[in-house]
Amino acid sequence: MINSGDTAWILTSTALVLFMTIPALGLFYGGLVRARNILSVLMHCVAIAALASVLWLAVGYSIAFAPGTALSGGLSKAFLLSMGRNAVFSGAKLPESVFFMFQMTFAIITPALIVGAYVERIRFSAVLIFSGLWLLIVYAPVTHWVWGGGWLAALGAMDFAGGIVVHVTAGVSALVIAAMLGPRKGFPDNVQPPHAPWMVMTGAAMLWVGWFGFNAGSALAASADAGMAMLVTHMSAATATLAWMGIEWKKYGKPSLVGAVTGTIAGLATITPASGYVGPLAGVIIGAAAAFVCFYMVEVVKGRFKVDDSLDVLGVHGVGGALGTLLVALLAGLPGGTGVSEGNTVVTQFGVQLAGVVVTAIFSAIATYVIVKITSALAGLRVSPEEETEGLDYTTHGETGYNL
Repeated sequence: MINSGDTAWILTSTALVLFMTIPALGLFYGGLVRARNILSVLMHCVAIAALASVLWLAVGYSIAFAPGTALSGGLSKAFLLSMGRNAVFSGAKLPESVFFMFQMTFAIITPALIVGAYVERIRFSAVLIFSGLWLLIVYAPVTHWVWGGGWLAALGAMDFAGGIVVHVTAGVSALVIAAMLGPRKGFPDNVQPPHAPWMVMTGAAMLWVGWFGFNAGSALAASADAGMAMLVTHMSAATATLAWMGIEWKKYGKPSLVGAVTGTIAGLATITPASGYVGPLAGVIIGAAAAFVCFYMVEVVKGRFKVDDSLDVLGVHGVGGALGTLLVALLAGLPGGTGVSEGNTVVTQFGVQLAGVVVTAIFSAIATYVIVKITSALAGLRVSPEEETEGLDYTTHGETGYNL
């Protein structure tokens, strides 16, 4: 029952998605902060990867994928005690161990995305407590809703690789924790620019490549769906890069490298939920929409909301994931697409997509608020003003990123 070609592709995809967190996301975020905080960002990514892995084995995977209710899986798969070495995952020709690992890399990168909201001012102990609780309380149940046979799956929600599960949850939660933590010193007028734009581009390039595992791997087979998902992912990223560059060029007179690759990530995040359901033309449309909508929302969050979502997690990931989730209902019928899910029309499918985004956003916001309160009570949230000024690399970890 195990297909060796499918298994080989998902093994490869698993490695690509882990590559997206360490090192890709670490470098992307690390280049955007001040030089005195680069190691703290890298440490956040590494520590979350390790913590999420252990929690996923313990109970996270079971909450997401074990049989249960419409809201949560049970604990029958805790620690994989019931899984034999040759167990096959139901619905795919894969060893369940491979499916477990592939999904684990999603569970790693999703809380790691939230790192961008609280860099340069949060206690490291708070990062660990918040990330662990958030994975089990927010991420795992929402995964069950969409991919584990929960209520959104029953409605026919279309989320191929994580627009709702990954990007909406992380984006909304990032806004909440950023607002509760408070802004960096000097925000919004005197925040220092990224210390290493070249590092940002390097991380973004790695994310671009790794995203092929994220989206095309979600086909769970070496198939035509995987090939089309890879194609549309690339076209969305390329289109969004050019569009974001053009917006900056017109508005500010100069296209920036950091801006261009931010557009890349917006295009990748926005195509994620639609990647297995749309064709190439839709990929281009989604990429263009991602650039314009996410560019505007990045400015709204910091300029109008006055929330220091430091590295634009809501504006790029949250808004992009929601946008792609809604657009899939409208664009899946274009050439190369699959059409909407069985039993739905374009209108009813859009309603399902909208319900998924709205309910997930509300749930993520409320749960994150409670988790932040718990974290604050247990460990405190924010470092002292003196530690923030000196930088977290030395004050928290006793190291410096650059020994010059």
